[in-house]
Amino acid sequence: MKKVAILGAGSWAIGLGSVLWDNGHYIKMWEIDKNRAEELSKKKVLYDKLPDVKIPENNFEISSDLEYVVKDVDYIVVVVPSVYFRGTIQLLKNFYKNKIPIISATKGLENKTFKFMTQIIEEVIEESFGRTVALSGPTHAEEVVKRMPTTIVSASKNIKLAKEVQKLFSNKYFRVYSHYDELGVQLSGAVKNVIAIAAGIGDGLGLGDNAKAALITRGLVEMERLGKVLGAQSETITGLAGIGDLIVTCTSKHSRNRYLGEMLGKGKKLKDILDEMTMVAEGVPTCEAIYNYAKKLELDLPIVVEVYNILFKDKSPNKALEDLMNRELKQEGFYL
Repeated sequence: MKKVAILGAGSWAIGLGSVLWDNGHYIKMWEIDKNRAEELSKKKVLYDKLPDVKIPENNFEISSDLEYVVKDVDYIVVVVPSVYFRGTIQLLKNFYKNKIPIISATKGLENKTFKFMTQIIEEVIEESFGRTVALSGPTHAEEVVKRMPTTIVSASKNIKLAKEVQKLFSNKYFRVYSHYDELGVQLSGAVKNVIAIAAGIGDGLGLGDNAKAALITRGLVEMERLGKVLGAQSETITGLAGIGDLIVTCTSKHSRNRYLGEMLGKGKKLKDILDEMTMVAEGVPTCEAIYNYAKKLELDLPIVVEVYNILFKDKSPNKALEDLMNRELKQEGFYL
């Protein structure tokens, strides 16, 4: 039995916690809000996100005391929204010891720095260098907690550690693949959320299956373009963490980013949609980060640009669609 600290207590944190608990490990979960932590610890149900899922009674603690949660554990899993990620790691720094592996299960980018989550970990906690892992893939918590077949990727510059984490999480319904492309796996997990917003906008406009297929395919092209600039491996983009996650996020009823896009396509305003949502749509801040980065490099990412215009420039979804369809005609090719 290993002791695993999970920082964050949302639906995906509960999902990963349930996998590890099923594998016979002891879970110590951190929720920053003391009242919410006490409620979760007492009632063992995440009512606002997973109301039908019971959190295990034994070997599954929930606390707001970060020092206690990370004390004497074998692994630390960070599952907080990207906008809170750096702040969480700065708190963790005060109690980090013994080069314990830190696993990031957060999908996104830091807006101002354009850094991925494992890069933030290594920047804030220098002792963690070579001890970080990115865990990402086509995974919805709503299905994982029901023990439905799921696959994911454990990626690290330290391939030995990636394989160690692979074994930690793998079981009969949760299959983990190891990978060395830590950056590419995180890039894929971030960009796909922006494309999913576009897919949702198409759903809201009632565009149909032809448009959805085109959007996913051309979205993959934009992921490839950005990945090439950043040094991601092509096979990562076309693997589980890339196209696999792209497909599920663009098509699933569980996808919060697709849902946000659908509401935009139906004419709702971004602020109103975000106010109504109980979960964070990572694609919104990620879109702004990618847009600004691509603009600096003069990188052609037309879907990202139009999603940005809809989110932050109040552009009409119909006008964005028209501008996408009426661009200069081109020969198909990943880098054309």
